[in-house]
Amino acid sequence: MNREDFEMLKKDLIYFDNSATTLKPKQVLDKMLEYYNEYCSNIHRGDYSIALKAENEYNKVREIVKDFIHAKENKEIIFTSGATDSFNRIVFGFMKYNLKEGDEVILSKSEHASNLLPWMALEKLIGIKIKYVPLDRNYHVTLANLEKEITPKTKVVSLAYLTNVLGDVRDIYGIGELCKKHNLYFVVDAAQSLGHLKIDVEKANVSFLGASAHKMLGPTGVGILYGKRELLEKMIPLEFGGGMNANFNSSGELELKELPERLEAGTPNIADVLGMGEAISYLKKVGIDNIYKHEVELKKYFLDKIKDNPKIEIYNKDDKSGIISFNIKDIFAQDTAVFLDHYGIYVRAGNHCAKILKDELHINNTCRISFYLYNTKEEVDKLVEVLANLDDIFNVVI
Repeated sequence: MNREDFEMLKKDLIYFDNSATTLKPKQVLDKMLEYYNEYCSNIHRGDYSIALKAENEYNKVREIVKDFIHAKENKEIIFTSGATDSFNRIVFGFMKYNLKEGDEVILSKSEHASNLLPWMALEKLIGIKIKYVPLDRNYHVTLANLEKEITPKTKVVSLAYLTNVLGDVRDIYGIGELCKKHNLYFVVDAAQSLGHLKIDVEKANVSFLGASAHKMLGPTGVGILYGKRELLEKMIPLEFGGGMNANFNSSGELELKELPERLEAGTPNIADVLGMGEAISYLKKVGIDNIYKHEVELKKYFLDKIKDNPKIEIYNKDDKSGIISFNIKDIFAQDTAVFLDHYGIYVRAGNHCAKILKDELHINNTCRISFYLYNTKEEVDKLVEVLANLDDIFNVVI
């Protein structure tokens, strides 16, 4: 699917590490170069034509993101350096001032570090209490288990739409209804999901959402923070400087700009924001539903092909995503990754930034295959072939 747009795929490689970062199509790179070559200038400051052009292109991306996630207005879209930045702003720019000692925040042990560590830090800072919703036998979060954990002290539910290790696709709309029923803030980690699954933040009753462009065909170092306008109005900026202030004087008086500029201090990452906008436009042309269907078909194809290989242990056969976590029996996960690299097949090995998932999975490290729109059945066939011939694995690794 659209493989001709990806320069990396002209090399002799098979890239199955899309949950870590995706490859970038020519259209995204061209858009970034267009900015640098044709209207490179700062925004919010210039009164000349190319500066106005750059600002107009930058503002278009906010509209693109708004429409992509079905937000109510452009002011609810804040550009950040990525999902990690977005979650730190949510936790330390908003929750720090709107939660108190003893308030409960519900997470799961399958969350990414970006959605865990800020909450852990806030727990030490102001005394909130983190609770982990129990996972079912498939390591999924269910609405029933989630509701059992809600008490009068619960104030926040913060979960990924799609988890990055086991590919658990959560019932985002059901969770949103549950949060609405109990008057809770609903924080969504969309880093893994935004390039694979549609979302309507209004219908899902999302309070805040964080995502990264690089996991959805865009450049690294740029991301999205969505928040309901009435919540973003209360968010305290974590950075102060140019572009976000309306006025200040030597007496210490400071007047901040309106949203979204008040939360985007300094010169923004203009080229990468434009690249992110182009990536979203690309995804919309291909079709998110088409991408998701393709990934799930590849996963089913792989599982069917590998089912008779007794040496392969699969940990998430029943997840409805393009993510597969596995190990070769009695082989260290990183050794498997090195072995596959020998054949030009790239997978991720380790704990995948979900270091407390081992409490549930009882395994420290796994290998992860994560499919995307440009992967093919022929690539899967090559992987299956290599995994069927493991006699030389130690010769390769050692």
